[in-house]
Amino acid sequence: MPRFADLTAPEIAELPPDTVAVLGLGAIEQHGPHLPVSTDYVIAAEAAEAAVAAVAEAGSASVVLLEPLAYTKSDEHSWSPGTIWLSWDTLMRVLVDIGRSLSTSGITRLLFVNGHGGNSALGQVASRELRKQFGLATFFAHLSVPPDQGGRSSREDELGLGIHGGHGETSMMLHLRPELVHQDRGERKVPSHLAGYQHIGFGKPVSFGWLSDDFGTDGYLGDPTTATAEDGKARFEAGVATLAEVIVEAARFSPSA
Repeated sequence: MPRFADLTAPEIAELPPDTVAVLGLGAIEQHGPHLPVSTDYVIAAEAAEAAVAAVAEAGSASVVLLEPLAYTKSDEHSWSPGTIWLSWDTLMRVLVDIGRSLSTSGITRLLFVNGHGGNSALGQVASRELRKQFGLATFFAHLSVPPDQGGRSSREDELGLGIHGGHGETSMMLHLRPELVHQDRGERKVPSHLAGYQHIGFGKPVSFGWLSDDFGTDGYLGDPTTATAEDGKARFEAGVATLAEVIVEAARFSPSA
C-alpha cells in the first residue's frame, strides 16, 4: 500500500509528476442511536484505502494515500453529543494548508474522497482555491453521491430522504464494522411531507439551509431497519471500483484538449 506517511522525503521527491494523492474526508458526528459517530470517517477512510490499493496493485497509475481527516465541517449536527466539528473557515484553512504542503513536496494532483455530505460545498470551494493558489489539479469525489446532492436515493421507499444514518450508511457499516452497529435501536425516520414540495428539497432545484434536528427524526434521516451487510458489501465494492477508475482518470486528466 503506497502510504504517503510511510515514504521518506527523498522517495516523495522522486514520485512521478502525475502521481495522485488521495485524501479521505470523514466526520465525527451523531448518526442516531444505531450507528457510531465514526460512521462517515470509517466509510471515507476504508473507501480511499481500498481504491488506492486496487490502483497500486493494477499498476494503472501512480498514487499515494494520505492519512484521512476525521474532524471536518459537521456543524449541522452541533446540537448533539458526540459531534466534533471544525468551523468552515478552519477547515478551509486546513485543506488549503494541506494542498500547499503537497505542492511543496512536488505533488500536483489531489483527489478528495468525501464521506460526509456537509463537506461538499466547502470542498468544492477549496478545490478551486488550491487550483488558483498552487496550480494543483484537484478532484472531489464521493463513494456515492448523496441523494441531497443529486445522487440516487439508497432505496425508493426512502423517497430521496435517506441522507443520514439510513439504509445505505447502515448497510455499509454492517459490512465494514458490524460490531459497532445497533440496528435494533434504529427506526424508520423518513419525513415524507418533504416529498410534497415540488421545487424545494433534497436533490431538487432549490436547496435549503437545515440542521439535522429540524426534522423531528432524532437527527437521522432514512430507514436503517432494511439495511443488510450483503447490500453494504455490494454498495461499498461498487463505489470502490468507481473510485479506482476515478484515480486513473485523475492521473491523466487535463481540462484543455
